[in-house]
Amino acid sequence: MLENDLDLLRNAAILAGKIAMRFYQKNPTYWDKGDGQGPVSEADLEIDNMLFEYLSNARSNYGFLSEEAENNTNRNNTKNTFIIDPIDGTRSFLNGHENFATSIAVACNGIIQDAVVYLPAKDLLYDAKKGEGSRLNGVQIHAGKNTNINGARILASESQNNPKLWKNTPPPIERHFRSSLAYRLCLVAEGRFDGMMTLRPTWEWDVAAGHLICTEAGCEVKTQGGKDPQYNSEVPKINGMIAGNSILVDKLLGYIK
Repeated sequence: MLENDLDLLRNAAILAGKIAMRFYQKNPTYWDKGDGQGPVSEADLEIDNMLFEYLSNARSNYGFLSEEAENNTNRNNTKNTFIIDPIDGTRSFLNGHENFATSIAVACNGIIQDAVVYLPAKDLLYDAKKGEGSRLNGVQIHAGKNTNINGARILASESQNNPKLWKNTPPPIERHFRSSLAYRLCLVAEGRFDGMMTLRPTWEWDVAAGHLICTEAGCEVKTQGGKDPQYNSEVPKINGMIAGNSILVDKLLGYIK
């Protein structure tokens, strides 16, 4: 048995990636989950089942929170919980694009301690352990230092342009997009973009791993209310998220209504 949680997460993510690539660009069966939750595919479910078995066998005393599994409230009585998105960016995956990821994190008393985000079609593995920095394919990464909001390169969906979200006008940023929230956070951690934001309730499994990878690379990560996100909540949602260097995050928060 692997003693180190991060090693366990890395192995699990690579196994998940092998399953995803078996279905990738091969028209997997999928259906809509309803209630605006988007699609789920047979690949999502096979990965989810594998991860539950693999991780539970290794850490039987850990809770388990996954996008594709029934919400097990017993996780609220455990010190450590796996927080998992088998495929973050399922639409991208179904469309044959590369920007999808498996996202796995371990939360201890609501704080993320270990995290992996793996993009198998790109062979990119981001990981972090609290207090030890963030890596991409084993090489240390660091967030950018741009503090100028004018023209800042921010990953966000088009809906963030809605004027109702802002006190006056939207911030004067240069908006970019990637379908996976986990990947957006990793790109900020890598310094390829200045920040990311999503100003709507966000499921924990979409952002848990990316959150730690961002902070360990030198970013600040806040909810849209300016608070530190907490994980393994009874209702596993975060009130939006903004990430980037601390000065830029403060400037973005200043625009929010």
